[in-house]
Amino acid sequence: MFANPFTDEELGQRLAAVRGAMEARGLDLVLLSTPENIFYLTGLDHWGYFAPHLLIVPPEGDMVLVTRQMERVSIEKQVRNALFHGHADNETAADLAVRFLKDSFAAKERSRAVLKAVVEEIEEQADDGAMRIGVETWSSGHSYGFGHALRESLPDVFWVDVTGLVDNLRLVKSPLEQDLMRRAAAISDIAAEAAIAAIRDGASERDVVAECHATMIRAGGEVPGFGPFIRPGKRLGEEHATWGDGIYQAGEPVFIELSGCISRYHSPLGRLVHVGSIRDEDASMAEVSREAFEAVLSALRPGVLARDVYAAWQAVVDEAGLSHYRRHHCGYCVGIGFPPSWTGGNRVTGLRHDSDLEIREGMTFHILSWLMGTGKGDFFVSNAVLLGPNGTEVLTKTPLGPTIR
Repeated sequence: MFANPFTDEELGQRLAAVRGAMEARGLDLVLLSTPENIFYLTGLDHWGYFAPHLLIVPPEGDMVLVTRQMERVSIEKQVRNALFHGHADNETAADLAVRFLKDSFAAKERSRAVLKAVVEEIEEQADDGAMRIGVETWSSGHSYGFGHALRESLPDVFWVDVTGLVDNLRLVKSPLEQDLMRRAAAISDIAAEAAIAAIRDGASERDVVAECHATMIRAGGEVPGFGPFIRPGKRLGEEHATWGDGIYQAGEPVFIELSGCISRYHSPLGRLVHVGSIRDEDASMAEVSREAFEAVLSALRPGVLARDVYAAWQAVVDEAGLSHYRRHHCGYCVGIGFPPSWTGGNRVTGLRHDSDLEIREGMTFHILSWLMGTGKGDFFVSNAVLLGPNGTEVLTKTPLGPTIR
């Protein structure tokens, strides 16, 4: 069974931060449906998030978690700071949530029941007279039907999109979270070492991944949000594909991108392994890739913007005679992740050329120095990186390469 990794103090601080953000936006209630955000506030780690979960966050008092009744045992064992209300499979989480909001909250005073006005006659229907309820409209757990059911059943509500409210709080990692990231990084390195050792001329794609995954599990790793992505260079463009039925052959590169996972925290790394030999132009590109990676580490400082970090990476690429080459980002924020992603949900907070994201101490990133398809050689390397009080800390330690097997 998965254990809740968070202390009551840590969970309390997170909830207080969410409530502070609610107050700043004039919200009477927030309904959260993103698995990563529900985990962040409660510690619920299970595979049941394929079905809708709704975490009801009032301005004070107990949170309420609504999902399928069959999840009761896991929730009672893991969740200490929220009440549980389960629904049978002949209804939906939205059905139960609406019933709970009307029947339970309406019977209590406003400080304990912020939706009392929903079941009363509201004399003034203007926005400033209606209850203001925040909902994550861009969430993998918030389907069209789910949202429609809430809105149709609670008509006297002013709905506010709070997508990103909790996600933004998650960007800066506490000391406890940083330790989980380091532990996940150690698993990443162990898994990468096993994969690299299994790659050779004549090795099957399946055998390589089997060695990697088995080693990851035996080392204490949990199911990661992605992958591992391990595939031959000729299938590099299949962005989120992994092993197939092929056999690795001398002269080709093998793409590796994977992450260990500890208590849902991820520290990804990526490497390019060459079978038998490496072309001279690829070896030269490896030097540029490593130099550009170091430029990113130097640029990651509290107060700078993400676009400035990308510019540092691009400057090295331009200096190498590759001014024609551009990437959509040189990395992205990483941490909590549930399948099918380790990016923290259904969006990517990237270090892009046009991003005004402010870099802060405690942020963690998957930094990618990707130079593939340049026309002058191919290479890439990526690592999990923490921005700590003394600067950047590269969490994953696997040699950057070139690696020839």
